[in-house]
Amino acid sequence: MEVKNFAVWDYVVFAALFIVSSGIGVFFAIKERKKATSREFLIGGRQMTFGPVALSLTASFMSAVTILGTPSEVYRFGASFILFFIAYTFVIIFTSELFLPVFYRSGITSTYEYLQLRFNKPVRYAATVIYIVQTILYTGVVVYAPALALNQVTGFDLWGSVFATGIVCTFYCTLGGLKAVVWTDAFQMVVMVVGFLTVLIQGSADAGGFHHVLEQSANGSRLNIFDFDVDPLRRHTFWTILVGGTFTWLGIYGVNQSTIQRCISCKTEKHAKLALYFNLLGLWIILVCAVFSGLIMYSYFRDCDPWTSGIISAPDQLMPFFVLELFATMPGLPGLFVACAFSGTLSTVAASINALATVTFEDFVKSFFPRLSDKLSTWISKGLCLLFGVICTSMAVAASLLGGILQAALSIHGMCGGPMLGLFSLGILFPFVNWKGALGGLLTGITLSFWVAIGALVYPAPDSKTWPLPLSTDQCAPSNVTESVPPELSSRPAIAETWYALSYLYYSAVGCLGCMAAGVIISFMTGCQKGKDIQPLLIKPVCNLFCFWSEKYKTLCWCGVQHDSGTEQENLENGSTWKQGAESVLQSGLRRESLVHVPGYDPKDKSYGNMALEKITHF
Repeated sequence: MEVKNFAVWDYVVFAALFIVSSGIGVFFAIKERKKATSREFLIGGRQMTFGPVALSLTASFMSAVTILGTPSEVYRFGASFILFFIAYTFVIIFTSELFLPVFYRSGITSTYEYLQLRFNKPVRYAATVIYIVQTILYTGVVVYAPALALNQVTGFDLWGSVFATGIVCTFYCTLGGLKAVVWTDAFQMVVMVVGFLTVLIQGSADAGGFHHVLEQSANGSRLNIFDFDVDPLRRHTFWTILVGGTFTWLGIYGVNQSTIQRCISCKTEKHAKLALYFNLLGLWIILVCAVFSGLIMYSYFRDCDPWTSGIISAPDQLMPFFVLELFATMPGLPGLFVACAFSGTLSTVAASINALATVTFEDFVKSFFPRLSDKLSTWISKGLCLLFGVICTSMAVAASLLGGILQAALSIHGMCGGPMLGLFSLGILFPFVNWKGALGGLLTGITLSFWVAIGALVYPAPDSKTWPLPLSTDQCAPSNVTESVPPELSSRPAIAETWYALSYLYYSAVGCLGCMAAGVIISFMTGCQKGKDIQPLLIKPVCNLFCFWSEKYKTLCWCGVQHDSGTEQENLENGSTWKQGAESVLQSGLRRESLVHVPGYDPKDKSYGNMALEKITHF
């Protein structure tokens, strides 16, 4: 393949992205230097407004994986990916109305602190370790895969871009903390939208108008969006995306530290909810831009597919190759698109580093060293940002083993995010689940999701379930590349045709439902948690929606949790007081002598559900 090098203006535009991002970190480091506390550094002092937080949320998860992977997905498999429009809607509604109120009102900094308040320390530590592993793996994919794709198409230095990404992200995270991350994400979100718009405008103009793009896409079967086949082995159908996509993204949004950390940094719960709903608008915009970019790319290459003809070596290179073809005579615009792709990378890596530093500091450092000064806490937080910046950059080396970037990224989130979603759902929705059920459920969910995902890696799904739509090479110049034929897979076990062939979007659902089922069963077998020992702030009484006609059934579904005492305002006021008492117990390292005075603590099981002080009444 002929590598097309960048012009001077391309490098200027690309370098400007890194300079502005670093400058934002320096700005907040200087501006906030007199507020040197770990609380200010890690969660912005809980004074953020919804606007920049909404942009930050969108930028953090609409990474280069989306910018490069989604158009390639649409190009090869059609526009059914647009159905994530519905999945995103369900995800944001569940997150803002179910998970966020519990996290925000309990006043936590790390989402995994909730697990200690609801269950106990072992559950919290197990979840924290899983999150750290998941985030480091995911960040490796986000850093390495776009750098590789751009390197092979543009000649952009592979390791130069990998290390530049890691260094810049670590730099502004370490200097400016969460505020720098949020405002840098907001800037990078604007760059991503502008990059996509240049492709959409120029691409549709070259194709003779957007109506021609749609006509040619329809002729190529790219607009067959609604496939209602219920076969769970099919890679993308209506049900796969709606159900599997909702579970996958709910694991990313509903209980993920990167998301919740931004939400609880807002000044009020209303601002946090507004941030999520405005973020939904951002998700829709990026999704639509990515899908239509894929359709325009198909229209451009409909008679000469560069992938099957051997011009490029991997589908992830389609979008960068298309951009260089499209803007061949327009210096600076290819650099703008590369800046667009790396904006996604920078925002995601920065969010990951900041979240990793937060959970490590809150869940481990403060547990073992509860009496740290504010100054020392801040320096430790910055040191953790630096440490995880180095680890995430180094992890990029291993990402080459994980296949296509979009599927790899969502598979990682499914394998780890699904069981985590199940664990938090057990705590919030099922008051009777005890710590044994929670821990057993988490291990069961992780086992199931890793089993199916690793099995799929060893025994790839049958071509009939994953083969792309027809691609033409009729108008390509003759080349020496011969058409590749899938190898005959002779010794495949029967399970490889069913369980291992499950769509990657269902990994999260498998882990979540497996965790919840095992948690409920184990809790019944080992003795259910007593509802009177659980603070109502830790439980969301969703049964009220289904038993609204009967106070008797509502009370029965509360499992003894006192949701009906007092007004909502009283609940929040009591919850604030309760939280202060809970924090004093958490910061004392949960010493045995402190725990025995906490209502609901069972010294025999070393489990507790109610962190309230004795003077606080149930509500």
